[in-house]
Amino acid sequence: MKVCFVGFDNLPVLAREYNHHGNGGAQLQQTLLAKALVARGYQVSMIVWDYGQSDAAAWHGVTTYKAYRPDAGLPVLRFVYPRLTATWAALMRADADVYYTSTEGGLVGLVAMFCRRHGRGFIHRLAHDNDADPKPKRLSILHTRDKQLYKYGLRQAHTILCQHAGQQRALMQNFGVTSVVADPLVDSPGRQLDREKHDLEILWVSNLLPFKRPELAIELARHMPSRHIHMVGGPQPGFSDLYSKIESAAKRQPNLTFCGRVPYHDVGDLYDRAKIFVNTSDTEGFPNSFLQSWSRGVPVISFFDPGGLISREGLGVSLRSIDEMACAAEHLIADETEWRKVSVRCRNYMDRVHGDHVVLKPYVAAIEEAARRRNK
Repeated sequence: MKVCFVGFDNLPVLAREYNHHGNGGAQLQQTLLAKALVARGYQVSMIVWDYGQSDAAAWHGVTTYKAYRPDAGLPVLRFVYPRLTATWAALMRADADVYYTSTEGGLVGLVAMFCRRHGRGFIHRLAHDNDADPKPKRLSILHTRDKQLYKYGLRQAHTILCQHAGQQRALMQNFGVTSVVADPLVDSPGRQLDREKHDLEILWVSNLLPFKRPELAIELARHMPSRHIHMVGGPQPGFSDLYSKIESAAKRQPNLTFCGRVPYHDVGDLYDRAKIFVNTSDTEGFPNSFLQSWSRGVPVISFFDPGGLISREGLGVSLRSIDEMACAAEHLIADETEWRKVSVRCRNYMDRVHGDHVVLKPYVAAIEEAARRRNK
């Protein structure tokens, strides 16, 4: 069976030589699933941006078809040319049985139209809690046209995958569509270090966006002058002022190392060495950073707790204030016995819930169902 992932900015995750372009969690999830399907005998392709690579170039068994350059076209007109025309042409070249999108936006509707017209299967996966909420302050789609396309795409999908039961309920309440919970995949670490080699006390990793609240990482450093924080995050389109503000404030904080953007293929070393991972977001989907941490036995301390998982499984601490975060981090760093208990729970949870033999089942079932319904 032929499966095509439509994710314009997937290439920096798939191909190391393009990782300076940056990426996010949805791109990582698509790429991990694509590689897992290749290993199981599927023919897998991707529609990606044109970074100057050859069309139909392949990495890890995944064939890539380029759509258009990120900056191509004139304002207003570029929706049709080159964005719509080039994307449609790339979808045709991929010639897949099933097409797969993630994250909200007009692209979801465009792919849905293509699949409906050509009798192909269509799967959409939510990447964030806000993707299930149509209120303007939540759903981050700027243009009315794209909002309508997104809603159309959700209703046309043969299967919608979501990250947890809360998203599932919100999709039904807000859009009237059913969905299937599919746990995220994880890129297994290449090594497991003992506690003595976890020489980074506190790690913060995220894209620098307002809802990630990076200023709270700096505030945490002020609350913990005897501990050191490593902060990783790159600038995002439209938020360069936030990046400059955070970079400037971080440089004035003596117990904080601001790393800026670290390519996905290199950031694993920081997770390997961290004692504690902290998350300061006020909303998320299911952060890949949690999985990266837990797979290495690193406890997570976070304001955001997806479905109460952190508290329920004992994978760190879920809390409400910076004072509480500082106390929890200090306790786990200072108490070796307690840290080791939590670390073991993290690894055991990942083995039990996120092993490929478990986590891939809903994805494979969705692909088979979309293929079965493709001509109906």
